[in-house]
Amino acid sequence: MSTVAIVFTVLLIIASIMLIVSILLQSGKSAGLSGSIAGGAENVWGKKKGRGYEAILSRITTISAITFILSSLILVAVQ
Repeated sequence: MSTVAIVFTVLLIIASIMLIVSILLQSGKSAGLSGSIAGGAENVWGKKKGRGYEAILSRITTISAITFILSSLILVAVQ
């Protein structure tokens, strides 16, 4: 396995874990898992209109998804 493949495999694993965590923490219609922890997190991050905890999770999810897709495509091209 080449060095490039190893680097992008590790990046793919990290992006996968970040996607799982950020999706599970986001609130849905029923408030999901984030409803149970949002109280403590809102004290740290602050809850503002359109910003704060939910906006950070949304941004993390977007970046993780883009990283996941790009690293998957690069891994296919390398091998």
